[in-house]
Amino acid sequence: MAAICVFCASSSTLEQKWLDLATRTGEEIGARGHSLVSGGGCVGMMGAVADGARAGGAHTLGIIPQTLVDLEVADLASDELVITGDMGERKNIMIDRSDAFITLPGGLGTLDELFEVWTTATLDLHDKPIVLLDPEGFYDGMLAWLGQLADTAFVRSEALERVVVAKSIASALDAIEERVRRG
Repeated sequence: MAAICVFCASSSTLEQKWLDLATRTGEEIGARGHSLVSGGGCVGMMGAVADGARAGGAHTLGIIPQTLVDLEVADLASDELVITGDMGERKNIMIDRSDAFITLPGGLGTLDELFEVWTTATLDLHDKPIVLLDPEGFYDGMLAWLGQLADTAFVRSEALERVVVAKSIASALDAIEERVRRG
């Protein structure tokens, strides 16, 4: 059983297909016996993944800064809700309390979280699996750009290899489970 952190959008104005992806991801995390670590919000994809995880039987840990609690967007249904002083502390606790990471489609906050775990992995500060769950090519442009950066030596090709790109929820979780088994 792994504590899987899911990074995703918290916008409440998303197309239903993204909310459905988040819900199904959470349900499958629970069905496979894993727990969920999230940003502790109850809106958008973040709320959907947490609701799905609980529906699938997963323990949910939400980590949220006080400023977002004050805006009344905290996932009060979380099995455990950790309230932090700021976003930096939130990310650090999310990384510490997670065994693996899945990134779903999202905006600037999601990218910030992805790049934080990716950068710290390339610096050998952790060796936790990082999976980009991208069934519809949402991140194709970003991945192409990063590939070009590797061609110019601004990014090491080994760094790009630290992230697994999965096209389905099952393949994302399979990749994590394989890495966790190998240690």
